[in-house]
Amino acid sequence: MLTPQLGIIMLDTNFCRPKGDIGNPETFSFSVEYEVVKKATIERVVKIADSTLIEPFIQAAKRLEYKGVKAITTSCGFLSLFQQEIQRQLTVPFFSSSLIQIPLVYNLTRGTVGVLTASKSNLTNKHFSAVNAHQIPIVMEGMDDMSAFTTAIVDETHPLDRNAVALEMKQVVLRLLENNHDIRAIVLECTNMPPYRSIIKEVTALPIFDINTLTNYVIDSF
Repeated sequence: MLTPQLGIIMLDTNFCRPKGDIGNPETFSFSVEYEVVKKATIERVVKIADSTLIEPFIQAAKRLEYKGVKAITTSCGFLSLFQQEIQRQLTVPFFSSSLIQIPLVYNLTRGTVGVLTASKSNLTNKHFSAVNAHQIPIVMEGMDDMSAFTTAIVDETHPLDRNAVALEMKQVVLRLLENNHDIRAIVLECTNMPPYRSIIKEVTALPIFDINTLTNYVIDSF
């Protein structure tokens, strides 16, 4: 049996994860290993930013480390808030969030970085500061008012309707671009957004960075 190359710490969720989502092993061309942190709900991670979850996440990461993974990531971009606390307890590379890419993206483009997030109302400067992105010109749009996305992924009250979510993603990206003409690149905060990259590419030629671009970059480094 092959040793998994990537360890992924998962929130405790139940929604559908199509290919492209970090929770679907078919997303990757290499082996992955999952660890679910029980009771790490969207409510506690995204809405409350519950710091009591740091220790359970560290323990999950250490279990993955013990299994021999080369690097570890998570299933929620909002965990950027705990990047430093978790990383200092590990010996393998750990990247909590796609938001870690923002300084790199800015240095590549020298322009405003557009961030598309699952919840604009809950993504704060603290999340950016934790990954040294707080002094970079950033503009945000969120899926807060998009019912298909929010009810399926944030609230988990309805089944995932991929077609409806795709239309909502396109709508929000267009809103982001129309309101901010100086954007030079887009970073997708949410790990559930990469399945809709092709939809986003229909409305913009800007480079798009997400958890999968970061993951492939890290694993390729080995």
